Amino acid sequence: MDVGLVNNSQGTAMLSRRPRRLAYQTATASVLWTVAIANVVVIVWLWLSGGGISAVHGLGDFNTSVGRVTGLLSAYLALIQVLLLARLPWLERLVGFDRLTVWHRLNGKVCLILVLAHVVFITVGYAAMDKIAIPAEVSRLLDSYPGMVAATIGTGLMIAVVITSLVIVRRRLQYEAWYAVHLTAYAGIALAWVHQVPTGNELTANVAASNYWTALYVVTLALLVFCRLAVPIFHAFWYGMRVAEVTAESPNVVSLRITGRNLNRLKVRPGQFFLWRFLGRGRWWASHPFSLSAAPDGRSLRITVKKVGDFTSRIDEIAPGTRVVAEGPFGVFTDAVRRRNRVLLVAGGIGITPIRAMLEDMSGDLAFIYRVLRESDLVFRDELDQLARDRGIALHYLVGDHIGQAGEHLMSPAHLRRLVPDIIEREIYVCGPPAMMQFIEKSLRDADVPRKHIHTERFAL
Repeated sequence: MDVGLVNNSQGTAMLSRRPRRLAYQTATASVLWTVAIANVVVIVWLWLSGGGISAVHGLGDFNTSVGRVTGLLSAYLALIQVLLLARLPWLERLVGFDRLTVWHRLNGKVCLILVLAHVVFITVGYAAMDKIAIPAEVSRLLDSYPGMVAATIGTGLMIAVVITSLVIVRRRLQYEAWYAVHLTAYAGIALAWVHQVPTGNELTANVAASNYWTALYVVTLALLVFCRLAVPIFHAFWYGMRVAEVTAESPNVVSLRITGRNLNRLKVRPGQFFLWRFLGRGRWWASHPFSLSAAPDGRSLRITVKKVGDFTSRIDEIAPGTRVVAEGPFGVFTDAVRRRNRVLLVAGGIGITPIRAMLEDMSGDLAFIYRVLRESDLVFRDELDQLARDRGIALHYLVGDHIGQAGEHLMSPAHLRRLVPDIIEREIYVCGPPAMMQFIEKSLRDADVPRKHIHTERFAL
């Protein structure tokens, strides 16, 4: 089903500051990459100065040396892993949560590969030098080397984190279980420190190297404590957020309106999200990411949640008056990244939430497509119809399944061109479930939309 309304001009968007912002972001990114690479250079230099190559005189020495450098690099990537999702505001604004999540997953896999390489090369190298079998060497390392048991436990925890991050596993895990496993990554890194700095052969004999690694761990810990603990606790007292109202939008979709003090100082944009922690029984320990579903007005914030998981299935049980801690705002899925006056916004399912907020606030020539499987899946229909009438937005509801001839054309390149003839001249925002996102992004690219004008927000971690 399509519903089309005639566009009216909303005025020219304020784009003059975008080049300066892009230049600042490019300069900041260059500094961060320089720092990251410089640390790799220092780590390799410390390894070389400690005899990484010069002290190699046989196969046993070679394996042991490779084991040491892979261990050092894996420890560094583990610290990077923490910082990538430590909720560093300036980093998140620079890169965006979606991209940080991708980097986090890739970095985690590389880190695990280096950890396993470290274990294999060190064990084989020591076995060759001690002239004993590998099983006997493993037993000797666990019995005799300080910190080795801690390192083994830490490696096991890291393997568990990586396995639960694999898409095929992640889709079968409840969010709470996935979250709990990932919290153990901090314990794994702490155990790695015990193995590496106080007891590691590579550092105990080199004071400069030991001080350098201690500084890396301390800086990482300080940033983590500040951003994940201190800032949220301060915000909890400063903003005093509480649930003011719980509203059922449909049988399986619920909205929460949250009020507090000084909310205008949050500087939140439509399209962004927070990590919400509701301080009620059985809920306080885990935070959950939800986008705003209405443009912020400085007095309250609204989020809208689909009841699909252990936590979200009971979201309507949260009582008005419940205290709330919100980390954020996060996300670059906002009007700030656009380069064009004409915009197309595409939402799928509950992905309507950030799009709904953006439609209320965004200026320019707007078109909107809302893709759902069933009529009952349409959320905010009355609000969307009213926004379209008031703001002259071209609105299209697409209802139906791709299975079968009746729906196989939906969101195809030809269909998109028919709905929005000037689609290649528009900035495009897409939000929805991963499968829908992948399909629509491909259709947009096949419709000759430049990649740089496509902005996405995936409703999955």
